[in-house]
This record gives sequence, C-alpha cells and structure tokens, in this order.
Amino acid sequence: MTGSGATANDQNWTRERWSAVRCAALPLVLLLLLDCATGRAALWRTALWLALSVLLFTVLCPARVTAGPNWLSSRRLGREHRVRTDLLISVRVLDGVSQRLLLRDAWDGRVEIDPEVLLRNPRLWHHLAEGARQATADGLLLCGETALHRLSSRVERETALGVFRVSGLE
Repeated sequence: MTGSGATANDQNWTRERWSAVRCAALPLVLLLLLDCATGRAALWRTALWLALSVLLFTVLCPARVTAGPNWLSSRRLGREHRVRTDLLISVRVLDGVSQRLLLRDAWDGRVEIDPEVLLRNPRLWHHLAEGARQATADGLLLCGETALHRLSSRVERETALGVFRVSGLE
C-alpha cells in the first residue's frame, strides 16, 4: 500500500461503467435490428430508441468515488460532490432499494455513496476512517459513530475473508 497521502479510487468503477454501456447498448441494437427486420425503421423510431438507451445508461452509470487525506468525493456524469472527512458532522445509513451511506461535513458538503464501494476498496475506507477519527476527536461528528463502527466491522470481516480466500484457508 502506498502512503496515506496518496489518492485512492474505486478499482471496479471502469468495469461497472462498461457494464452500464453494454446494458444500455444491447437493447438499442436489438430494437434497431427488430425495426429493420420488420420494415418499420424510421428516423423518429431510431431517435426514440437512442434516447431510451441514453436514459438507461444514465440510470445505470455508477458514481466514481475518490478519496484522499481528509476528503472524499463522488462524481456522477459530470457533477461532483465532496466532503471533508476531518470535518464530518453526520454519517447516516439510508435504507431503500439499495443501501446508501450519506456523509455531511461542517461546510455543508454532502456525499451519498454505496457502502459496497468502501468494502471493495480498503484504501477508500482507510481515508474515510482516518478523517472520521479526526472529526470524532474534535467533537464534530455528532451523528453516525454507530454506523461507522458497523461499517468498520463489515470492512474488517470482508478483508479477513479476502485474506483467507487468497491464502486458501477458506
């Protein structure tokens, strides 16, 4: 592992983005082929299928999570949200269709990420945990210590299982 000052990125982001491209392109190709096969190909129908494909990609495209010393950011299709992890005031777990982690800092920065990104990328978790420890020590983190402890336990458990898997002790 590199020093704690290095920037960490989600290692699976590129693969997930290409998966979103494939999931959006496949229906587009199938619909265009179907239109050609049935003789219904028209410019307006092609534009409609293309618009639906772009919409599907927009929904499926994952956020790119990056972290460094005392900051964490999430970029989704050109828009970036950033928090100072050493100035965190709130960490909440949002349940719904998929679980989300909502981080808020003292400067009203707000980032919403999938906790699985932190589980898959220990360096991202390290940057978040270091900043959160500083915020807790400074008395800023008012809400969310329990959520961070639970997430920390999950990260440690997943890391240990990964080590066991790699070493063949599973």
